[in-house]
Amino acid sequence: MSGKLYVVGTPIGNLSDFSPRGIKTLEEVDFIAAEDTRVTLKLLNHFEIKKELVSYFEHNKKGKGEFIINRILSGESAAVVSDAGMPAISDPGEELVALAHQNGIEVESVPGPSAFVTALSISGMDCRRFCFEGFLPIDKSERKEALSRLRKETRTMVFYEAPHKLKQTLKDFSDIFEETREIAIVKEITKLHETVLKTTLFEALKYFEENTPRGEYVIILAGAKEEKREEISVESAVLLAKKFIEEGMSVSAAAKAAAEETGIRKNEIYRSLI
Repeated sequence: MSGKLYVVGTPIGNLSDFSPRGIKTLEEVDFIAAEDTRVTLKLLNHFEIKKELVSYFEHNKKGKGEFIINRILSGESAAVVSDAGMPAISDPGEELVALAHQNGIEVESVPGPSAFVTALSISGMDCRRFCFEGFLPIDKSERKEALSRLRKETRTMVFYEAPHKLKQTLKDFSDIFEETREIAIVKEITKLHETVLKTTLFEALKYFEENTPRGEYVIILAGAKEEKREEISVESAVLLAKKFIEEGMSVSAAAKAAAEETGIRKNEIYRSLI
């Protein structure tokens, strides 16, 4: 009988945020798959947990993933953790969880803090609708293409960024988005120097030209303003349909084409035509 895989969220900065259930799970599993065993060892030592650690990160995930799955299939239970936050969310773990499902292994969540949700909650930005973009591609052309696709995105956008790349990312933003676009830059969440800089893209770029970025960042960028669709009357839709008829369309086809283009119901247009 196979064991179970636990997906365990760990603190994103403040160890006091680790849940009692998270601690208990790490105490009870047979082994822990960790993104960086050195980071996880500090967590285990703080809570006096002695457990076998297996390195599982981006560059060894294929071979180690099969190794971990085989151990679980043999009856052992395992926890997967990242350095901070929920595994599989812009962190290793996604492939391991998918592999577990493929092999019929039960996967159980032990929720913990998540940087992007926490950052949103203190950003003062519109949180009703948002999309999480995580880390942008490193390749310049892929990065530009990814940002270009977001040019007309109306939802609030959330990104992760390292300090040494922050200024370049803001410059890339300014090439794609309006410099008046509202932005919140959140750093060191739950740590001593937790900070929220809420400003415009232009002012943010100016600020970091004068101040060296330090710490891990969550960038929250306002979405584009929704374009108001011009209201079209039935009469205008009928005139469009008549134009289609003059071009050779049947009455039914012209009504359908005009409806698709204007948003006016086909039956209304068709009745006016006959």
